Amino acid sequence: MAGTGIFTEILDGEVYKFYADGEWRTSSSGKSVAIVNPATRKTQYKVQACTQEEVNKVMEMAKSAQKSWAKTPLWKRAELLHKAAAILKDNKAPIAESLVKEIAKPAKDSVTEVVRSGDLISYCAEEGVRILGEGKFLLSDSFPGNERTKYCLTSKIPLGVVLAIPPFNYPVNLAVSKIAPALIAGNSLVLKPPTQGAVSCLHMVHCFHLAGFPKGLISCITGKGSEIGDFLTMHPAVNCISFTGGDTGISISKKAGMIPLQMELGGKDACIVLEDADLDLVASNIIKGGFSYSGQRCTAVKVVLVMESVADELVEKVKAKVAKLTVGPPEENCDITAVVSESSANFIEGLVMDAKEKGATFCQEYKREGNLIWPLLLDNVRPDMRIAWEEPFGPVLPVLRISSVEEGINHCNASNFGLQGCVFTKDINKAMLISDAMETGTVQINSAPARGPDHFPFQGLKDSGIGSQGVTNSINLMTKVKTTVINLPTPSYSMGDGFISRL
Repeated sequence: MAGTGIFTEILDGEVYKFYADGEWRTSSSGKSVAIVNPATRKTQYKVQACTQEEVNKVMEMAKSAQKSWAKTPLWKRAELLHKAAAILKDNKAPIAESLVKEIAKPAKDSVTEVVRSGDLISYCAEEGVRILGEGKFLLSDSFPGNERTKYCLTSKIPLGVVLAIPPFNYPVNLAVSKIAPALIAGNSLVLKPPTQGAVSCLHMVHCFHLAGFPKGLISCITGKGSEIGDFLTMHPAVNCISFTGGDTGISISKKAGMIPLQMELGGKDACIVLEDADLDLVASNIIKGGFSYSGQRCTAVKVVLVMESVADELVEKVKAKVAKLTVGPPEENCDITAVVSESSANFIEGLVMDAKEKGATFCQEYKREGNLIWPLLLDNVRPDMRIAWEEPFGPVLPVLRISSVEEGINHCNASNFGLQGCVFTKDINKAMLISDAMETGTVQINSAPARGPDHFPFQGLKDSGIGSQGVTNSINLMTKVKTTVINLPTPSYSMGDGFISRL
């Protein structure tokens, strides 16, 4: 159970503690932040409301701990990460329980997230040893006008303090996707978890604590974004920010200053369906891509752009599959569970009502109970409807009928988002041409958009983000190149005649 067993020390009465300097602490504010269970709409957990002064202390400790951590051998860093991964996977049940209760993620998917996160940590440890254990050796005479009088040695060194801010929908997995690269690269890490998902993150951080990482190296600060959000992201001790979320990321990027940023800020992932597509395959991927975790995924299919000639057949196939989706509590592993908050449900409903007023075809009756919205396919959506452009982050999927491939590409590229997209066709030549034309960070061919496997590059264009994720890319982003140049008094060429005479 959450907050029991090896996790007992992270709980103080009814309120979960925050983590600083290798200890679980109670905030001096005396205040807490409530976490509402999306399914019951009742307070499930409470976490500490940390103060700005506590943030200052955490940053001071993080800077100090990072200096000694950077001197820790790579193999030792990797060893500790492997240990944390094992502890995390061994304790998947209580962490998954937290995910079920605070973000209404189905139970089996919650377990999968924790196990996947452990695998990510271990992979990152191995990849980090390989990447960071290598450097480059450059010779000056490869550039015109130079002789071989300079040897250039390059290596990767840590940035310092990395601030990690994951989103509610994958709070554990998207936290460790930032934590593990930061740590293997020799950085210290300050984690600000989302409110919905904070308890899962605190349990995950305790697994790192039990693994034996140095004090002060990892911190987890909880609290209200309005009180410590800007204070964290604008803190002078922060040397890198890795953020996953929405519009807040744009605000952070404008305030953060001259430090590396890694941001994924959402998408309106388009699914382009050509006449020759395998429509059964398309329908299965639309269900998987559009309705998994109630559509609350940045890489969810957000709009279907289907050629008119096959639209009727595809819509019928998708309707039949939607009818089989189960709706209900996450504990019962239902396909569709409550969206994360009432405000989110209200936003989704606003998009639905706008589509209704403008004449979209409702393939199912719109139904909502509290935060629970039944899956809905909207056909004959037009570009003047909000749902054609805005990201619902819920189980509502619009279908736009197109008369040409160019029309589909143009709609995709007209979006201010550019995270992922997908194209379904049996013609690989067309698929490649369409992929090249789509202004998105990734294009999936004959499959729904997806972030994983976690070592694949993952990035967005336009308002979908800055930088690239994936294990290797994250490690590279969280380091900088250090160069040492050896200057020789005379040109040196190995195994050449007359070498000794030049000494």
